[in-house]
Order: sequence, then structure tokens, then C-alpha cells
Amino acid sequence: MSAQRTQLSRRGFLGGSLMVAAGAVVGCSTDPAGGSPSGAKTTLNVWSHAYGETGTQQALTRYATEFTKAHPDIAVKVTWVPGDYTGKLNATLLTDAAPDVFEIGDFTESLARRGQVAVLDDVYGSAKSDFNQGARDYVTVDGKLYGVKMIDDVMMLYYRKSALAKAGITPPRTFDELVAAAKALTTKSGKGLFVGNDGIGDTPVLAVFSNGGELVAGGKAAFASPKAVESVAALKRLHDDKSLLLGFTTDWWDPSAFTQNVVPMQWCGLWAMPAVEDALGDDFGVLPWPAFKPGGTPVVRVGGWTSCVNAKGKQVEAAKKFVRWLWVEQTDLQKDWSESYGFHVPPRKSVAAKADRLTGGAAKETVELAARHGKNNPSTWNTAVSTLFSAAATEIVGGGDAARLLADAAAQAQTEIDKQRA
Repeated sequence: MSAQRTQLSRRGFLGGSLMVAAGAVVGCSTDPAGGSPSGAKTTLNVWSHAYGETGTQQALTRYATEFTKAHPDIAVKVTWVPGDYTGKLNATLLTDAAPDVFEIGDFTESLARRGQVAVLDDVYGSAKSDFNQGARDYVTVDGKLYGVKMIDDVMMLYYRKSALAKAGITPPRTFDELVAAAKALTTKSGKGLFVGNDGIGDTPVLAVFSNGGELVAGGKAAFASPKAVESVAALKRLHDDKSLLLGFTTDWWDPSAFTQNVVPMQWCGLWAMPAVEDALGDDFGVLPWPAFKPGGTPVVRVGGWTSCVNAKGKQVEAAKKFVRWLWVEQTDLQKDWSESYGFHVPPRKSVAAKADRLTGGAAKETVELAARHGKNNPSTWNTAVSTLFSAAATEIVGGGDAARLLADAAAQAQTEIDKQRA
């Protein structure tokens, strides 16, 4: 369920809306505006991107049903949005058809600064301290909370234990070791590493963090620093060695390349671990993206999804009530959402402590890696900024001058960052 995968991703193919009133599903509609059914004084339109995990749409509908049982005067229309969710959401937020409640991946502070999302400090109430600090910092702008984190999605490196052992390779702890391992594991019949169909994926971000750099620091684009230039330029080695799997049938977010023995190493997410366990048993391990140099900074990416309230909607208080009920009060449903449809880390500390399926084996190790090495994208890392950085990285691995390309991209990104912070 990780963020930043809404354009071409593992998302489902269903669309439309399900209306829930008085605790029951009463109809289907593709009209996002909808009207309140008899008996309900208020109708909330709640948007979700089309999760790919089996059972997710049914779970969200069940949660809405339980909410309406407790609040029969509020009907809930769960709108399931396939395809480019982020693009559709951003466009709809500019219209009267904007949802009352919506989820968003990689929260950006511009939503708060332009008054699009409501302040939710009152929604947290006394439970505020039970949310991990990272989850709170993630949605904080000028000291106020503008969302409630639903799940933490952890991204890390999977490796096949038997394949590395057969090749006499120790799980890589530095970038040099990763390059060497990927090259050694590449054969006539397969490649050594999969990071995405474009050969880029998260690697430029990981490269910067792994060398002690930052993407944005103090409101300034920082990905053109000497450390960033050095580490992003080094990614070219993986391409020169032709050790990266390119153009697979699914992208990095799906574990199929790994579980089908196409590659022995893949960057993927904790959400995929149940499928990996089903396919490989215990013949796999997990690692952070290696430190760029000895003594450097290993990296585990932490993303996730956040529930927000449309500050410009007509049902703000009812929307807050829904968000409070589901993502603050209903800890049993939060636990269900985190471990029943792929694996995800609950942002609530008390809920995470009870998530039994995350307390052993590789899942536990992943959670611990996230606690030690987890990195979030900065709150100004929106699509415009990330696209500029990724485009520069793509040219760099193709042979372009890293210092010049990153400096040019950073200058353009600064304009975008300044717009967000205005």
C-alpha cells in the first residue's frame, strides 16, 4: 500500500462507489457527489485509491458499515478510485465534487498551506502521544496536525538466501558490495537485481540518503550537494554492468520477479512479505539499502497512507468524526488493516505492539530496520520536485554530468518548493 505508486502500479481495476447507510450497503454508484439516503442527515464521500491487496475494498466497506451502525445519521459513500489516483484527487479537490475524506500517499505541506486540508489536532485528542513521532512529524505543518497516518509502509531489499550462499556472496552492507553482488549474480539467464522496470525506481533517493545527504533541508533543495552528486553518479555502475532487470511484467512494488526466481535480489515492500513467504518459505532475508561507504547510512524507506479531511467541504465536522472513529478510536480495525491485507506497520504504538504477525521472523526484522534506518520523503517532495530529480538521475545513469544535471534540477526544484511554502 505504499505511496508514490498510483500512476502505473499494483492498484486494482474496480471503480465506482458503494453507499453505506444505517449500517448496510444500500447501492452502487459512480456519481461521486451522491445524495443522502432516507434516514441520514449527512452523506460523506470517502475516497480511497484502488488497493491491489485482496479484500481491501471489502474491508473499507465493512469499516464504513460499522461506522454507520454507530452513527445512523451519517451515510458513507466509499469511492474506490483506480488508475492515477493522485492526479484524479488533485483535479477533483479543485471542484465542488471534492471528497469529504480522502487518503493521500506522501503527504505534502502544500495541502495545508493552501487551506485544502483541515487541522486535526482535536481528532487525535489524548491518543496523540500513542502515534509514533515519525507519523506525527509527517503530517505536521507549523506545529499543527493535518492528517492521521493510517499505515506505515516499509520498503527494503529482499534477497534469496540460497542464491547468495551458492554464489559465495555475503548479503551486501555497502554500495560497492551491492554492485559486486548484482554483477556476480547476473547470468546468461537472468539479472542480479530488480529496482524497477526503468532501472531507476527509488535508487536516486536511496543513494542520497545512504551517503548522509538530504533531499530538502531547511526549505532548500539539497540533492545537488557533493555527497548527493557522488552517490547518484555511482548508480551508473549498476547500469554499466547490465546487472539490473528491466521491463518485467510487473514493477518493483510486486514481488513476482523475486518469488518466480527471475532475480535473487529485489527492492520491494513489507506489504509483499506474505506472498514472499508463501512462495519461498524461509529462503529469503531482508536488508536496508546499503550504506554508500563503510560507516555510512543504511536506508529503509518509510511511506504509507494518511487520512485527511477536506477543509473546504460542507461536512467538515462529520468528516472529522469519521476519521476519529476509524483511525483513532477503533484500534481493532487499525490492527486488521495493518496485518490482514499484506503487512504494514501500524502508526499507533499500542496497536503495533499487538500486531502479532509482525512480531517474528523477517517481518519483525523489517520493523526493527525501519526503526533504526527509516527515512521519509520531506514534506515538500511533491510530484513536480521528485520528477525533476528523477529525470536528472535518469540522464546521469545514461552518462550525463552528475554535478551539472543535479544543480540544474535543484534550481528548478527550488522554484517548486518556494511555491509550496509561500
